[in-house]
Amino acid sequence: MGLPMPDSKSVKIVTLGCAKNDVDSEEIAGVLSAEGYQVDGTSSKSDVTIINTCGFLESSKQESIEAIKAAVRAKKTGKTGKVIVAGCLAQRLGNELMTLAPGADAYVGVGQMGRFGEIVQTTLTTRDQLFDVTPPHHRWAEVATRARTGHPWSAYLKVSEGCDHRCTFCTIPSFRGGHQSKPLERILEEARHLAATGVREINLIAQDVTQYGNDLYQKQMLPTLLRELNAVDGIEWIRILYFYPNRLTDEVIEAMATLPKVLHYIDIPLQHAHPETLKRMRRPWDGERYLKLFEKVRAAMPNVSIRTTFIVGFPGETQAEFETLMQFVRDADLDRVGAFLFSREPGTPSYDMPDQVPFRVKRDRYDKLMKLQQRMSLAKNQTWVGKELDVLVEEHKDGWSIGRSHRDAPEIDGLVFIPGTLDKGSILRATVTQAEPYDLYAELVGGSTRAPKLSPLRMAAPSKPL
Repeated sequence: MGLPMPDSKSVKIVTLGCAKNDVDSEEIAGVLSAEGYQVDGTSSKSDVTIINTCGFLESSKQESIEAIKAAVRAKKTGKTGKVIVAGCLAQRLGNELMTLAPGADAYVGVGQMGRFGEIVQTTLTTRDQLFDVTPPHHRWAEVATRARTGHPWSAYLKVSEGCDHRCTFCTIPSFRGGHQSKPLERILEEARHLAATGVREINLIAQDVTQYGNDLYQKQMLPTLLRELNAVDGIEWIRILYFYPNRLTDEVIEAMATLPKVLHYIDIPLQHAHPETLKRMRRPWDGERYLKLFEKVRAAMPNVSIRTTFIVGFPGETQAEFETLMQFVRDADLDRVGAFLFSREPGTPSYDMPDQVPFRVKRDRYDKLMKLQQRMSLAKNQTWVGKELDVLVEEHKDGWSIGRSHRDAPEIDGLVFIPGTLDKGSILRATVTQAEPYDLYAELVGGSTRAPKLSPLRMAAPSKPL
């Protein structure tokens, strides 16, 4: 017997953290909408507020705690009825979170999107505090119930949850659990549903996409998944986030190079390049092998865009190790680089490692790395001047249409500016006319629209990760 339908109760969902959390919130919103709730992420007053927390780093932990406290204050002033804390931080901290951010009506861990109707109904009909942070067993929500947010032509598609790697700096396996693949047929069903609702770009996400299928099918299934998705009508761009270095196999590279809908874009978090630093991180390989991998990738896909992230100031990082990283950045010729200052996270092996690097040293190294990459990125962007790109148009501003190319993942990479007001959601061919460190300017192939005067639309954001 199903739960009784709510009397049009309103629910506000506050989402913190990464794109995977965005998908979780969309699934929660879809489940609740299907059961009769009014879901609104912006309302100033609601019957229920759900905080979908992030617990990855200390900074995200503090942001989540402040959001919980704000919701509890809103409850005391009558702006919300019940407060439900969900997601990664609840899973990571458990009972401790009820002490750090008390006053919520429920604390629920990850992987429970499909049962949020029950969770909300229980919270609304009892005074008892609900606490459920059992080890995650991901309950995939029904495909058709997901309530999309963001641009209608682009969507994230989660292919797995959790992670089996044991990097010494990372908290994710402790609260997301081990790797669990979504069944292939379910992913294809979701892709077809997204295409039917107008999605043209799907962004495959997981902690490690290259591990997809190992648990369910006992073999690497990413090439098979890409071939199946390439055949889905309506989908035109398939982007992959994120690769693990030693699992970017020849078969994966071949699939990417030969399937027309799979974008030549690789986001492959390396974290460092010096072998001793990587060993302390429990990460594979070293800078030399990474460079050889990039040679292989570029031989198969000459127009490939490669993005990575690094951690600076990891415990024991010497000046020599940092200089090795800097030289690697020069040699690797990467399109984009993001960097993080090492964050000392309780519960991870790196928390207790000797030779912790002082903050001022970490900050100095971060600044040097990002200044170097800014120069590298500008030079890389300038190689595109005079060349053609397909651009997915997404916004209009000051006489420009603003979009993304295959080189640009949503929200984290650069943009392409084209003069005129072009249809949002359209994919158009354009010739690059000018390059900046972050972005490109272009004009439509065969077009004659006069460009507005160039304005520093993005130059005011020097801290943007490249």
